[in-house]
Amino acid sequence: MCGIVGYVGPRSAQDTVIDGLRRLEYRGYDSAGVAVVSDGRLLVEKRAGKLANLEKVLDDAPLPTAHTGIGHTRWATHGPPNDVNAHPHTGGARRVALVHNGIIENFVELRERIEADDHVLLSDTDTEIVAHLVELQVQSGVDLTTAMQRVCQQLDGAFTLVAVDSEEPDKVVAARCNSPLVVGLGEGENFLGSDVAAFIEFTREALELGQDQIVVITREGVEVMDFWGRPADAKQFHVDWDLSAAEKDGHDWFMRKEIFEQPRAVADSLIGRRTARGQLQLDEMRLADEEIRELDKIIIIACGTSFYAGMVAKYAIEHWTRTPVEVELASEFRYRDPIVDNTTLVVAISQSGETADTLQAIRHAREQRAKVLAICNTNGSSIPRESDAVIYTHAGPEIGVASTKGFLTQLVACYLLALYIAQVKGTRFGDEIDEIMEQLEEIPAHIDTVLADADQVYELAREHVSTSSVLFLGRHAGYPVALEGALKLKELAYIHAEGFAAGELKHGPIALIDEGLPVLCVVPPKGRDQLHGKMLSGIQEVRARGARTICLAEEGDTSIEPYADVLLRLPKVPVLLQPLVAIIPLQLFACELATALGHDVDQPRNLAKSVTVE
Repeated sequence: MCGIVGYVGPRSAQDTVIDGLRRLEYRGYDSAGVAVVSDGRLLVEKRAGKLANLEKVLDDAPLPTAHTGIGHTRWATHGPPNDVNAHPHTGGARRVALVHNGIIENFVELRERIEADDHVLLSDTDTEIVAHLVELQVQSGVDLTTAMQRVCQQLDGAFTLVAVDSEEPDKVVAARCNSPLVVGLGEGENFLGSDVAAFIEFTREALELGQDQIVVITREGVEVMDFWGRPADAKQFHVDWDLSAAEKDGHDWFMRKEIFEQPRAVADSLIGRRTARGQLQLDEMRLADEEIRELDKIIIIACGTSFYAGMVAKYAIEHWTRTPVEVELASEFRYRDPIVDNTTLVVAISQSGETADTLQAIRHAREQRAKVLAICNTNGSSIPRESDAVIYTHAGPEIGVASTKGFLTQLVACYLLALYIAQVKGTRFGDEIDEIMEQLEEIPAHIDTVLADADQVYELAREHVSTSSVLFLGRHAGYPVALEGALKLKELAYIHAEGFAAGELKHGPIALIDEGLPVLCVVPPKGRDQLHGKMLSGIQEVRARGARTICLAEEGDTSIEPYADVLLRLPKVPVLLQPLVAIIPLQLFACELATALGHDVDQPRNLAKSVTVE
């Protein structure tokens, strides 16, 4: 959840580290700090609040010239966000500086041991304890690499650690255990980062570290080993997006830019999914056809927005494959003693691939012999590496904390999985799968059509700046869209918002309806299972009680017009694919309302992009 940068090379360490932190600030923005080694001295500067606070201090009083440094942007877990708790932390002699992402679960025991030896701890963090432990090791005469190995053997939890030693000025040492870390490979310089955005300006060649590994970077090269000092392998990969992908491209917010990138993101997520003979193929489908045919249950596990993508997937998978599907919050999955075995497929959906709840859930599933398939946007992250199969979403970097193109590309991946299972099990004919794929390939153009009417949505959002509550209604695949629309409004505008299945109105939620209450209604296309007519009944019920109905309905649907106070048109698409276009106006609405309210859209309060602790 925090952002980490490390650098060794000819450039200014301060400037290089700060540049990296700027691109990682989406991972946390409670505080930021940097440490450099210059002429045998360790110098640290850190400040609470956003990175701009630290940058102002460094502009006024730059650190001395240095070519080795580490940095950190924090999402607070242990200790409140203030200057003292900001990273980097140092040992008592200020010889070692260390930054940390994750949680040290046995920190209380370690803290008691350190304090018993009369060490004075200045902060409330678990990180400072590790800094003291590493410094004690180097003071005993071992080098920083050995010190890191010995300390990691004592730690329980999920952590990335990056450290420098003032007496080894040309080296940065890092460790990874259940928390993200990648290495950037340069010429005469090398980098570390929580993700590749930290160093993409300088190199597109990277190393993917495994679990329980330590990496040492110097100007001359990179060395990887395990926690016990044994040489270890790390997979090299090429980053296929460049720095421009992380810039706002003229938009006021990264989130708005990412909303408008969705046609391209969906198109990219569909590239290369069919063979020359028209058969579906997936990225890393390491499950044999026979294993897929033997599946008798699928459990989708995810958190937040990814969970709502999983809810849509349930409708598609069950309809196209006739395989029963459960959708679980990853944080609850392993605590209810789930019934899984070798005929169960667990599908883990995670944009970052590092979501701690989801990672622990798939480990539990694998212990029960279930097959695990990951849907993820991040190559080399933990969840894909620990899964039996992977579908990468190819969304590119998503900087805004509130997910947009991540959600749409997860939906596409879920549809592809459903169709692939249908192909293998024979529950859909080849021409039926071809027809659905063709419909999917038309979606980018449909999204463009919705985005062309963004001004109508913006005007509508600005009309609601004084609104204190908004309800969202949907049915079938539109129900998860309603939930996701409400989540976006909560995340960004900080107002009460709830999503409901329209059929549940009379079972309680209709009591919330009051005069003028805005209710956004996702109207399903006509023609299937009386869904459309049932939805219209629900809209009439809330309108009769004074609600202001804002309806999203497909082009040509005239039957909705008498019941819509505001009508937003959607392109004609099948019911199961409608979430791909219906969510767009709800994203735009939340983004513009938050902007009108003066909120930071890219970095909403109390949130971080990747939740890497439970």
